[in-house]
Amino acid sequence: MRFFATLNAADPQATLAQVGATPALVAPPCALGLVADQRAWLAAGPYRVGALVAVGEVTLFNRADLLAALGDTPLAPTCSDGELLLATYAAFGPPGLGRADGLFALAIWDGTCLTLVRDPVGGRTLFYSQAGNVWAAASHLLALRRWPLLRPSLNLSAVQSFLTFAYIPGAETLLEGVYELLPGQYMRLGPGAQRSSGFAWLPQEVPPDPALSAADYIALLRHELEATTQAMLPSDEEVGVLLSGGVDSSLVAALAARLHTRTPRTYSICFGDELPNELAYAGLVANHCRTRHRVLRFSGAQVAAALPAAVAALDCPVGDPLTAPNLLLARTAAADGLRVILNGEGGDPCFGGPKNLPMLAYALQHGLDDPAALAHTYLRSYRKGYAELPRLLTPEALAALQHAPPLEERVQPYLTNPQMQSYLNRLLYTNVRTKGAHHILTKVERLTAACGLEGRAPLFSRAIVATSFALPPALKLRGTCEKWILKQAVADLLPAQIIERPKSGMRVPVQHWLRGPLHELANDLLLGPRAQARGLFRPALLREWMAGHGMLWPRQGMALWMLVTLELWLRVYVDGYSY
Repeated sequence: MRFFATLNAADPQATLAQVGATPALVAPPCALGLVADQRAWLAAGPYRVGALVAVGEVTLFNRADLLAALGDTPLAPTCSDGELLLATYAAFGPPGLGRADGLFALAIWDGTCLTLVRDPVGGRTLFYSQAGNVWAAASHLLALRRWPLLRPSLNLSAVQSFLTFAYIPGAETLLEGVYELLPGQYMRLGPGAQRSSGFAWLPQEVPPDPALSAADYIALLRHELEATTQAMLPSDEEVGVLLSGGVDSSLVAALAARLHTRTPRTYSICFGDELPNELAYAGLVANHCRTRHRVLRFSGAQVAAALPAAVAALDCPVGDPLTAPNLLLARTAAADGLRVILNGEGGDPCFGGPKNLPMLAYALQHGLDDPAALAHTYLRSYRKGYAELPRLLTPEALAALQHAPPLEERVQPYLTNPQMQSYLNRLLYTNVRTKGAHHILTKVERLTAACGLEGRAPLFSRAIVATSFALPPALKLRGTCEKWILKQAVADLLPAQIIERPKSGMRVPVQHWLRGPLHELANDLLLGPRAQARGLFRPALLREWMAGHGMLWPRQGMALWMLVTLELWLRVYVDGYSY
């Protein structure tokens, strides 16, 4: 259930409202049903424990652990997940939220302060802002953007972040003065514009135990994978799995098939049989696990038609060309009657996937003594728009960014985290806290929720993230074998061809779409009068890229896709368009 909350910091009154669950976008504030005063809201609040009342979106995967920790607290075993989380907060305070494994965003009113909390890994989002003496928070950015006191304007610093990462890491958003709560963070908003925050949970490196062998660690990981997947399976109903054919999604499909009482439905995406794809691998896994498999073929025209709705569903833009196909897949799964769909997201950031080897090689060659150089190399490894910023942004935009914090500061604190002794773990920590929380998980959650589904990522649960940092780094990246221990933990579940194959990733024909069904849309969006009026990008360079010149072809397609995504997003969240 989506929610919106406000707090008058000068004359403390909390106004909170739960927004009815619907696949549609959040309605304007006049239709939110905001309660006029504190007394009326207290009577209507969805969750109440003692003097605390709360609204939120809560799905818990370790209910039994939390109920056991509460002991004799008078709470019914059949209580809702929201009530259970609120009772945990009441009993243990903000640090108690670190005990919860699940997807949640919650606003808690205690009569004086409004406390915002977000789940440990960032599966759900929570945004906040201040206008005058009034705080406002919402689980969806569009609800906050439609708050009458907010005057949305573009945050140019976040624009360059998006063009560098293809998402926006950290607390900033593209709306000036609007911020995102970080994963595992809690924030207390009180009278007189008071604000304090802390973290209920952060990943912690656990030193290797010399008494444990590689086989012991493999068994430990296997146990956690089974327990986590089991906890995410819906009770006595069908579950779907997005099956790409890679080891991560394949192991989730295999565990779901082994542990669930119902045969899983698996879905694979293809963009035409004439293009390179992984359908053979996905089919091999589906046959091996005896799932009900379905191949979805999406044309460029279908992707172009779905792209505006996919972008509008995202709180912050994601320059991933799979956004629209993922939305089309979610629509199909919802039409098949599913409520929950699993995915294999999380294997790479947690267990040492691609892009770590070049960073490790750089560290071996140049050392770890220059944090700024490490951060610079990390940004370049994304191969998005970082190197193009000086010639892509207009002189006016570059001048406005002259005093903006360096982009390297977005990742440097993670790469130099003193709590992580292993440099590989620092890289994984950076991936988990940036790309995981602000791209992978939020993209999955928003696109599935837009179709009335709940997307769940077993490999990105709090339990699996914690387990990852308790494994010896040498078992995650063994020589040049990426995710070695993860593959060993599930080797008996999958065909050898899947375990042994190198990662290739799903190939999306962005360049062909931009030459075909997306060409007119991209041209209108990037070179039209509204985009020109923003004054962000040099039209001459955009025309050069649209004509297929000026950059390596694959990178050019990705750069244009990011720019198209950004312009579509700005029209909804800044200009107020509806798709």
